[in-house]
Amino acid sequence: MSAKLITIFGGSGFIGRHLVGRLAAKGHQIRIATRDPESAAQLMTQGTVGQIVGFKTNVRDQLSIEKAVAGADIVINLVGVLYEKGAQNFGRLHVDAAERIAMAAKASGAQQLVHMSALGASKDHESAYARSKAVGEELAAKEYPGATILRPSVVFGRDDDFFNRFASILSLAPVFPLADGGDKKMQPIWVEDLVDAIDRILETPEQQGKIWELSGPDAYSFCELMEKVLEFTNRKCLLLPVPSGMMSLMATFMALAPGRPQLTPDQVKLLQYDNVPSGDFPNLEDLGIKPATIDAVVPEYLKRYRRGGGMKSDAAK
Repeated sequence: MSAKLITIFGGSGFIGRHLVGRLAAKGHQIRIATRDPESAAQLMTQGTVGQIVGFKTNVRDQLSIEKAVAGADIVINLVGVLYEKGAQNFGRLHVDAAERIAMAAKASGAQQLVHMSALGASKDHESAYARSKAVGEELAAKEYPGATILRPSVVFGRDDDFFNRFASILSLAPVFPLADGGDKKMQPIWVEDLVDAIDRILETPEQQGKIWELSGPDAYSFCELMEKVLEFTNRKCLLLPVPSGMMSLMATFMALAPGRPQLTPDQVKLLQYDNVPSGDFPNLEDLGIKPATIDAVVPEYLKRYRRGGGMKSDAAK
C-alpha cells in the first residue's frame, strides 16, 4: 500500500501508541486527533519530522471532527473509555462520537474507516459499556457502509491497564474478591498482534468492510488470570469468591473515589459474561497471524511488581 494520510482518533491511547509507530514505519502520514495534542507529542519521535502530528479535536463537535478527517485517506476510530466520569461517558464517546466520525469520514471521501468496538458488544447486554459499543458499531456501519469493525478481547501489553492494574492491587492486598468466583472466560490479545491485524486489514482490500473478532490463543477464567498474575509476580493473595451482588455494592462505593476507580458496578456486570469469540466472524488466523500467549509476553513486564522490583530474582539467575 502506498503512503497514505491516516487520521487516528484516540491515537494517544494504549492501542493507538502502538499503532502509530507501526504505521509511521510504513511511511504513512499520521494525524492524531485528540483533545490534548500535547499527549501526542511523545509519539512524534516515532516518525520523521512532520510525519506524525497532533491535531486538537473535540469528538463532541462535528465541525472539529470534519477538520480532523479533511484530506485523510483512512480514518481509524479508537476512542473508548472503560468507565464513565463526568462528560466522558459511554453515550457521548462510544455512540455519538462513533456516528459523527463515520459521517465525517464518508463525507470527506476517506477510502477506509476502521472502527474499534469490543468483543461481547451487544444491545442486550446488562453492561452499559457493552451496549454502547454495540450501538456505536451499528451507527458507524450505517453512516459509512463498508466500515471495518474490530471486536478485540481484553488487550494486554507492557503499558496495559489490565495486567498492570491487577498486579498492582494483588501485590498489596491480602484478599482479593472475585464476583461469583470469577468463573467467566476471556481470551486476551497481545497489543502487537492487534496492531498487526489492523495493519494487514488496511493493506488487504478483500479483508476490509468486515466484522473481526480478535483474541489471543487461549481462554482463561478471570480467576485463572488472577492466578497467573500472582504466579508472574511471586506474590500471595487469597482469591475469595463473593456473590456478584455484594461485589456490585463494593464497586458502588469504589466508583465514588476520586480519580480512576478500581472497579465500577458496570464492570462487575461485564465480569458476569464470557468474553470469548463467537466463531461467527473472521479472526487472526484468517489474517495469517499466530497470536502470542500470555505466558510468552506478560511475565517479563510484570517482574517489576515482585518484591525488590524483580532485581533480586534476575541477579540470582
